[in-house]
Amino acid sequence: MLALKPLQSKTRHQVLGPTPQALASILEDEINLAVWQRQLPLHVADFAKLLVSLNEPYAEALSLELHDENAEPDLTGLASGLRDLEGYEGFIADLKWLVSAFACLLGARRIGLRLRVLDKAMCPRFHVDHVPVRLITTYAGIGSEWLKEGQMDRQQLGKPLAEPQEKSRIQQLVSGEVALLKGEKWHGNEGFGLIHRSPQPAPGERRLMLTLDWLG
Repeated sequence: MLALKPLQSKTRHQVLGPTPQALASILEDEINLAVWQRQLPLHVADFAKLLVSLNEPYAEALSLELHDENAEPDLTGLASGLRDLEGYEGFIADLKWLVSAFACLLGARRIGLRLRVLDKAMCPRFHVDHVPVRLITTYAGIGSEWLKEGQMDRQQLGKPLAEPQEKSRIQQLVSGEVALLKGEKWHGNEGFGLIHRSPQPAPGERRLMLTLDWLG
């Protein structure tokens, strides 16, 4: 007799760990957030701080095609105007490692990369992403905020008065940490996309943020 397929879990959990292996937890059905609690290498952190200290607008986006899972991502031209800053090569090497790890874990062949300096919250309301999965890491400045399951009525997303106000109910990523956020378009995760929002930097503060999207 065939075993009955268990009913879909009514909740979702989050996994945080000190090694990159924590990110593999995102492949589990009941996990909608996996965080590698890493500390940035000093030279990468210094480069990011130097970049945001320039107090100039910066935003770039790339669509990467990966035909061979063993090939190094081609980031030629990315942040080329910053080549003279100390730590540039190490920063690009870190980006390449993250893209390769993201592609390897998911079997992704097309990846959307966005690298931006922000001085305000791009998405200030708690929301879910309508993507399969997204990688987020903040190289400098404050990290993204997120909610554990049950902290907000999903039917009230986008409504300011429904958002939790107590800081104890709001989780926050630390600068340098790498997070994989499962969205609404991950098969089997419909209705369970991780609830999160952009943080509001203090006046005069900026953040350097990377996102990777699985496009195919």
